[in-house]
Parts: sequence; structure tokens; C-alpha cells
Amino acid sequence: MSGYPLISDHGLIGDLQTAALVATDGSIDWFCAPRFDSPSIFGALLDHERGGHLRTRPTAEVFASKQLYFPDTAILVTRFMSEAGVGELIDFMPVTGAVASDRHRLVRMIRCVRGEMSFAFDIAPRFDYAREAHKTHLTADGAVFEGPRTAMTMHVVREPDDERLAKGGADENGDVHAELSLRAGQTRGLILETGTAGPIRQVRVAEVQQLFDETVAFWKHWVGLSTYSGRWRETINRSAITLKLMTYAPSGGLVAAPTAGLPEQVGGERNWDYRYTWVRDASFSVYSLLGLGYTEEAAALGRWLKDRVEEQEAGSGSGPLDIMYRVDGSSDLVEEVIEHWEGYRGSSPVRIGNGAAGQLQLDIYGEALDSIYFADQHGLVMGHQGWQKVRSLLDWVCAKWDQPEEGIWETRGGRHDFTYGRLMNWVALDRGIRLATSHGRPAPLDRWRAERDAIYDQIMERGWSPTRKAFRQHYETDVLDASLLRMSSVGFITPTDPMWLSTLQAMDGELVSDSLVYRYDPEASPDGLRGSEGTFSLCTFAYVDSLARAGQLDKARVTFEKMLTYANHLGLYSEEIALTGEQIGNFPQAFTHLSLIDAAITLNRQLDARPSAAARPAPPVPAPQAAAQEAQAAENT
Repeated sequence: MSGYPLISDHGLIGDLQTAALVATDGSIDWFCAPRFDSPSIFGALLDHERGGHLRTRPTAEVFASKQLYFPDTAILVTRFMSEAGVGELIDFMPVTGAVASDRHRLVRMIRCVRGEMSFAFDIAPRFDYAREAHKTHLTADGAVFEGPRTAMTMHVVREPDDERLAKGGADENGDVHAELSLRAGQTRGLILETGTAGPIRQVRVAEVQQLFDETVAFWKHWVGLSTYSGRWRETINRSAITLKLMTYAPSGGLVAAPTAGLPEQVGGERNWDYRYTWVRDASFSVYSLLGLGYTEEAAALGRWLKDRVEEQEAGSGSGPLDIMYRVDGSSDLVEEVIEHWEGYRGSSPVRIGNGAAGQLQLDIYGEALDSIYFADQHGLVMGHQGWQKVRSLLDWVCAKWDQPEEGIWETRGGRHDFTYGRLMNWVALDRGIRLATSHGRPAPLDRWRAERDAIYDQIMERGWSPTRKAFRQHYETDVLDASLLRMSSVGFITPTDPMWLSTLQAMDGELVSDSLVYRYDPEASPDGLRGSEGTFSLCTFAYVDSLARAGQLDKARVTFEKMLTYANHLGLYSEEIALTGEQIGNFPQAFTHLSLIDAAITLNRQLDARPSAAARPAPPVPAPQAAAQEAQAAENT
């Protein structure tokens, strides 16, 4: 499987409606259009022979490559170094507006920085997960790739008098191959435009430079809106940009990841499609974005959530909310397998769609209400119609919270009385009560309080394991679950309560591996799937948050700093970390980056509040050492 780069050997570019992955070798091996959840155009990440790609690399036999982001932007620079010279690929997507469009541009600037360098490039689209054939129409200024339902145009970036710089043609598969030779200071390239079958036009270097400058200006302005000024600022900015890249601007929905099918265990079957918006992820993101001062994005997510509640109440479903939706808010997520693709490094099946969409996961109501309450505290107050929907949702929670469900991790091993689901239903009712009382809004408060208190008592009686001296995954097991790390952050239990400290200690012994945290032990609590998984990066950052709240600041900071070393070369994280330290799962993952932001904000705040070293009392000196110091002082006197 040497044809596959590591998952972590990629950077992300996008235009706020879709995105592409660029590998360190200059290959774009994942790109879907016109939306994140559309069929792929380039899919070599999931089948390096049949998936399709855009590849540009030096023709030299020996070269080294490095990647970086242009500072405070989503513009990716891949640098090649050889004995003859240094070259760069500059990849970006000009930001699309908030109106949904089929037309998207992917820009690849090719530049020689020093000496001379020749580049070979291949454009091999495979529309609709390589299920739709295409024909290629080639001219001196570019090419049109046209299938029965899909089309894409390539415009060449060139000057009128430099025809001699490039040579190439199309093969029998309709793929374009070419070579380009440049000297220091020369820039050329190409623009791929989706949703159009021409006309092909020649693009001057000055025009693509203007697109670059406009894209830089957009991202620098956006980053400048952040109010974060604490430690780890560069890390936080990169995570914020990554979350923004995964936001579908027309609706405000945030995809869990821009990829599908990347395995939680290489060679295993835990390969899911994450190109959708989970209610849970969207709710958590409101916290992260407001914590950085991004009120516009938080408000957009709030409107997205409100729309989903209204649609479900008027339609069908097992509750006021489904657990996930497409980026436009539709709920057609039928799961199917791409049989003709082998999967990343042989990890099959390759799934598109997501069968977990129909699961009952009760925790989503607490996460939604918690984000609404947090937004309310930051001035994003809902109106009368919004409050009516919240009342309806909470009445449903009162009637339905005490039942088995599938749980936060979307296991396929049957329903259980998950402690985390009960916890978040407590949160939903608690936040609803707070919203009603703080604004004097009408609500059946006696009923809400009674159900909230019943949930609290049930968790304390049945969610606590006297054997483990810890809160457990569900009522029929003593297995621990890292989702419960949120118990203190949502205010269910104080961070220094002996029961909570005992739970942290138990998790440290069972779920924590050199700062990395597993979700749960699938062998002890079967989840209906074969194979194992790595540590879950979201849980590691939640662990940092819990340690910081509990006052274990030194341990929290070391854990956080260790976790930063598992980021890829660009500061990006996938879903999980394998035993080898390799990133696995869909990439990059929004859940990981938003939990990183939350942990950094909490840890930074707690560190700032800790008394300085000068103000803290000195630790007691051990008796033998104290006696020796006294003897030395007497001798000196």
C-alpha cells in the first residue's frame, strides 16, 4: 500500500462550501464538489489507482518537500528542494459567498523560487466516486472534462509568449499530462473550475496573483476578529481557521470532517462518512467560536439548529431533532458501500452516507440547549418563536429521557441506559430553567425541575459504580467512558467533589495512555463492530479541561503540551491517534479542533488565576534536608 500517503501528510484548503486535501508530495487526492457531501472528483485517498487526482511534482529524481500555511490564512504552500533549485506549489480556493453555488475554483500556482525546476503534472478526474466516465477536450489554454452529469474546466495560467514552457497532451483515459520548466522568479499554474464545461480561457499571472492577494486579505481579516490573547495563540488560530474551512457558509452548518471512509483502524471496518453536520458538533462549536469572539459564526450555527427543530416538529422522526443532517439541512443520509474502491491502504468497506443518522441519541438535546444558553449569555438572545420551540423540545425531553438509546459514540451493539445521555438531558432541563427564569418567560417550571432532579438522583444512584468508585458508561456495566469527562464542565458535579476526583483517577488508570485517552474499552463493552481503535483526540482535550478545572494544572499542562506533539506538520488533527502515534480516522476532524480550543481557553484561564510563584507559600522542606541546611548555616556563621 505504498501508493498512499499518511493521513497526516495532508493540508486542507477550501472556500466555505467545499474543501480539498493536498498531500506533501503535491497531490490533491480528495476533492468533492460542489459541496462537502457531494460525490468526489478526486478520490485517490480511498483508492490510489481508481480514485483520481491532481498531481504536480518536480521531474528531478531526488527532491525533498515541506509544507506550511501562509501565515494566518488557509493558503497552503508545498515547497520542493532539489540540487537544481527550489520550487513551490501555492494552493487555495477563492472564498465563495454565502449563496450556494455549483461553481468553485481551485487555484494551483506553480513558482520557481531559486535556480531552475521542471514540474510534471497529471490531471485525472474521476467523477462521482469514479462511477461516471468523462471525455476530455484539450486546447493550448486548458481543457474541459465533461461527463453526462458533471463537468470541470481547467484554465492554464500563462503569459501569451511562453508556449515553449509547457508540453503535454491527453491519454486514452481522458487524463491530461504535461511538463513545465521554470526559472527563478517565474510563476505559472492552473485553475480548476467545477460546474462548467468551458469556455476555456487563458489566465494571466497578474490575475491569479490578484486572487491570491484577495484570499490572503479575507483570511487575515477573519483571524483578526479573534479576541483570544492567551497562550498557544498560533495553535488556536490554526484550529479556528480549520473550523471555518469546514463550515458550509450558505447554511452555517459545520461538517464533522471533509472526508469519508478514512479508517479508525487501518485494515478495519470502522470507516465512516463524516461529511455531515452533527447536532452535537454544531452545538459544541458555538462554545468554541464564542470563546474566541466569533459571534457571527455562532449565530449562524444557532439559526441552523433552530431551523432543524422547526422542521422536525412539522415533519416526522423519533424526536424533535435527528442526530445529523446534510449541510443544507436535509436528512437523506442513506448509507451505501463503494464496492469498486479498495479503501485507504486496503481499509474496506468504503461507506458514503451514514446509517447512524436514524439512531436515538438523547444527549444531543443537552448539547443544543447548553449552546443556546451560552449564546444567550453572550447577547445572542432568541425571540418568542425560538422560545416556543425550546419549550416544545424540553417537554419532549421530560417525556422521553428515561429510555435506552444508542449513545454518543454511535455504537451498533444495541440500546442501553447510557449515563452520558442522562447527564445531557439534565443539562437540557437545567439550561431551559435558567433561560426561563432569567428572561421571565412562560414555562412549566415545576415539571422541568421535577424531571431534572429525577435525572440527577438516577445518575447518582445508578450511574455510580461502587465497585469502580467512578461514574460508568451505562447502568448495566462497570466500564468507564470518556464522554463523562464533561460532568464537571457542565456543572453537574463540582470539579473537586471526591466522587469526581475518584472518577478521574479511575479513568487515568484505564483509559489514559501517556496523556492520550481512549473513548472506552470495546472489549469490555462490545459495540457491535469488529476490530479496535486508537485514542480519541477529543477525549484527550476533554481530559485536559477536566484536570484544569480540578486544579491539577501541572498535569493538565503537560498533557496538553504532549498532545500538541501529535498534531501534523501544519497543526491539524484527525479523529484518533494509533498506538504508533499515527493519525487515523477522518481528517481533519472538527470535534478535535473545537475541543482543543475549549481546553486551551480553560487551561489558560486557570493558569492565569493561579497565584504567582512569589505569592505561593514555599513547599515544606523534608526534615533531614532541613537539618542539613541548619547545620550548614551555623557553620557559615
